This record gives sequence, structure tokens and C-alpha cells, in this order.
Amino acid sequence: MPNAFDAFARTEDHDRRNLLFIDDALRAGRINAEAAEYLKLVYSNGMDWLREVFHVLGKCLGAPKAAVVPYDKEHNTGIDIKMKIADINPLESYLVQHRLDADPMRNQFFTSHEKCQIDLSVSSIVTVIVGAQKSVSRAVDKITGKYYNEYLDLVLNAVKNTLDSHMSFDLLSKLEKDIQEQFAAQYVTDAAAVVLDLLPNVDTNLAVELFRNLDKIRKPYTRLCDVWRIKCLFDLIPQARTFIEKMHDLMPDRILEVRDKFYDIKNPRNYRDAKIIINIGKDGAVVPMEIICQVRKFFEAEIKTHTDYESIRAADGICVDKEQTAQNYMEDGVQKYNLMIVDCLEDLFERVGWNILYSRDHDISMFDGFPKDCKVYYPPHVMESIRRKLTLAVENEIFRIHHVPANLTKEQENKIFLYMARFILIAAMPYLREDWRVPSNTTAGQLFNFVMKEVQRYYKK
Repeated sequence: MPNAFDAFARTEDHDRRNLLFIDDALRAGRINAEAAEYLKLVYSNGMDWLREVFHVLGKCLGAPKAAVVPYDKEHNTGIDIKMKIADINPLESYLVQHRLDADPMRNQFFTSHEKCQIDLSVSSIVTVIVGAQKSVSRAVDKITGKYYNEYLDLVLNAVKNTLDSHMSFDLLSKLEKDIQEQFAAQYVTDAAAVVLDLLPNVDTNLAVELFRNLDKIRKPYTRLCDVWRIKCLFDLIPQARTFIEKMHDLMPDRILEVRDKFYDIKNPRNYRDAKIIINIGKDGAVVPMEIICQVRKFFEAEIKTHTDYESIRAADGICVDKEQTAQNYMEDGVQKYNLMIVDCLEDLFERVGWNILYSRDHDISMFDGFPKDCKVYYPPHVMESIRRKLTLAVENEIFRIHHVPANLTKEQENKIFLYMARFILIAAMPYLREDWRVPSNTTAGQLFNFVMKEVQRYYKK
């Protein structure tokens, strides 16, 4: 392993080459001075920014529970080499294990063996993959390619939406063509100035409205949020949401963006995760760090897309559609994850009887506060529909609690099943395949299918 001097020397040399690349891109006209200034901020002083990355981790998760080790991205595994802090640098990826102390699932799920041996079925351990600094060439490609094209599309949409009813079709078409030519001729980050310069004489109020609409559009280089990035792997979705809420509580002023897509079935690749963007900048500078939160079962499916996706793309028309293939891989991950949720339900049902003994004649439950209510939920009318139908099913003895140490009233049974349904809605992911069901030979499987069928009805509307 390199010593501390080597790590600093390599990083400083890499910083220098990053800045030279940005200067070359500026001279070539690929980017403008505004974008170059931003890139120089996030691509210089690499060791300082990496310290900030680990500072955020330590503040939110505490000290590591195992040694930091190098991460082999090709094989998606840690390398069994213990590292010293002085060895860590921004040019390589690392893997470190933390524990989520605020985990609402902690010690709730376990499997008992002979001789009182206990295995945790769901762990509070968070596997953190600290990614290497994003390649500056890849970053420039993104802000001049994908992000720039999306920026242009948003500009054209704003122009069309603002001027459509105030300008003839021919004039509007000519304006849109002129805008496209200007964007192609130079790297534009101030769309309002460019568009208003091309705009024919229009009412002043209309021009002001257009300026405001264009000024709201996010500039392409500001979308580059993953120069510094980590990925956190959890067993269950509520753990990821607890982590995000903890970050909200610890550093509310540093949070730039939060996106929770665990329930999302509308994106083409069927990708599910949560993302939080944190500002690790100092003295008013904004330096974004991307934290991706995923569940382990889904990460395993994502790994398969990494290895197979390249060969699919190289097949030149012989292969099936890439997005459909990736979607199928992701759906397999969703299904494996949901099967684990059913196993968790089985564990909960096993413990319900003890909970009743503990809480009888006392308004206390071992399950109070578990799982923690999440702030991202299905709409109230969906919850109410499930509550109403489930209550009716319990009254008609479609759902019953078996093997309990005391007779239950219908009210008690209903309370238990409503609690279990809430756990499913908080922890499970909706799936795309309408004909997919978990095995229904247990009460847990039957309840899961019942709840998720109602969720699918919601998504169809």
C-alpha cells in the first residue's frame, strides 16, 4: 500500500492534471468560463474534499465497525487488505462497514437454532462503498452531452409554452431553430440572455415572463452531483429512510436534494433507490456529494446489469431492447427483496403471541414505534381503502391469527393485521409483473399478496 506521502503526492498530481484538462476544454470551446470555474472548484484539493466525505459518514454513522478496505469495482467486493487512514486517497474506491444505531429494525428479526443460537435475519450494518473521484473527462462529456441536451430541451419547451399563443407558428419555429444553432455554436449556460437577444419585438411583460421561466432552468454543469459519491447498502427500505431522516436532523442546511424512488415503477429501467445530495463545500462554495441508498437484494440485481449490459449493447441489434432487459433484471431484484419481506412477516407473526401476553391489560406494545413511520407514503385514500378491505376480511375470518396463547377478539386480530399491513407498505416495493405473487401457503404470504394487489390497483389508475 502507498504511504501517506505517496497518497498526497498522487492526489496533488491528479488535481494538477484535472485543472489542465479543464483549461484545455475551455480553450477548445467545449465549455465556457462559468462551467470551467465550477469544475475547477470540485476537481481541485481532492484530499480536502475526500476528508469532508468521510466527515459526513462519521457524523451520521459513527466510527467504522470494521477496517476500511479497498473496493474491487469489477468484482463488486472488498479486498481483504486492511488500510491505514494515511493510505486513503480520492483516486480509489473503498468499502467500510458502519452500523445504523437509530435503526428501527434493530434486533427485530432473527432466526433461533438449537442451543439458543441466534442469527440475525436483518442486520443494522450499513455497507458503505466510497467511490473514487469521477473522471474529469467523463464529467465534461456529461455536462456537454446528456445534461446539455436536456438543458436545451427545457429551454425550447419554456419558449414554446410561453410564446405559443402570442406568436405565429412560422416565427416560433424560426426562433426555435435559431436557439438550437446558437446552442450548437457555443456552450451556453445563460439561456435567458441568448434567447432574448434572438427574440423579435414582443410585449415587455411577455419578455419578462419568458426571462423568469428561462432563469429557473437548472444549468447543465450544476447537475453534476456525483464527482464525490458514496453508496450505502441496507437490508430494508425503512433503514435507508431512517438514515436519510437522520441526515436531515444533523445537517439540514447542507441538504441540496432528496429523491426517494423505492416506490417508483414508471422509470424505463425500473430502477429503485433513494438519493440524497449533500453540500460538503466551505465558505459559501457549493460542492455536492451524492449518497445513493439501496437495499442489498436490489444491489445484487444491479450488479448483474453491470456485467451483462455491456455485452447486450455490443450485440448490435441481435439483442433485445436494452431498457427492457435492464428492467427485467431490476424486477428480479424487487421480487427477491419482497420475498425477504415475507420472511420478516413470518418472524413478526411468530412473536405476536408474546406481544399479546406482554401488553394484556396494559396499553403497551413491544412493537410501538416499529417500524418507524416514513414520510414518503402512499396517498391517504390508498391506505384507507386497504384498511377498510382488510378489516372486512378479518371480520369474515378470511384472515385469522393462529397459534396464540390466548383467545383474541376481532378487534385485537384486526389491530394485528393492520399493523402487519403497515409494515408491508413501509418496507415492500411495488412490482411490475401483475401475475407475480409470493407463495400463499402461509398467513404472511396471503396478507402480502392481499396488500400488494391493492397497491397495484392504485398504480393502474
